[in-house]
Amino acid sequence: MNIPLRKALGDMPLVAILRGLAAESALAVGQALIDAGFRVIEVPLNSPRPLDSIAILAQAFGARALVGAGTVLRVDDVARVKNAGGQLIVMPHGDTTIIRAAKELGLICVPGVATPTEGFAALGAGADGLKLFPAEAMPPAVVRAWRAVFPAETLLMPVGGITPERMADYLAAGANGFGLGSALFVPSAPPAVVRERAQAFVAALGRR
Repeated sequence: MNIPLRKALGDMPLVAILRGLAAESALAVGQALIDAGFRVIEVPLNSPRPLDSIAILAQAFGARALVGAGTVLRVDDVARVKNAGGQLIVMPHGDTTIIRAAKELGLICVPGVATPTEGFAALGAGADGLKLFPAEAMPPAVVRAWRAVFPAETLLMPVGGITPERMADYLAAGANGFGLGSALFVPSAPPAVVRERAQAFVAALGRR
């Protein structure tokens, strides 16, 4: 059974985006993130052997964290992610066919959106939350404006260029969580560095 996205974000409102993760490093990197308190881990499908990494992470941490795929661009990839043990589908865009495919298979889906039109269409297709992407083009004022018109229960998650220092203003505007990319993980970073960066994000939230 999937861990509810709202519960995972309530425990820790940070999503680790492990673009470029090598399957051989998946277990150690995943452990570093879990130890820091992360409860959502995403392996983009344009990483090397992403389904192998998802399978490793899901087997090791699936009872404690939502593990899934990012950069899902094709409908047929949804079933592949599920077969690997993934519970989560994240996209850079708002393709409603992918959203519906994910929901039909019982997966959590967070599509990328950049306009209210895209956001409402994604929710209408069954999206569990909205990835506000790229966040560099969507400052806290945009989140505040969206929060005024979207249903109160809508999960809004800025992604792109998020650093520990940028989170407070977004949270004050109504963000529910963040997707963290290169400020958290790059393929050349050893697990100890990933752990240190993860702890810095957690500390910026006032959590230890």
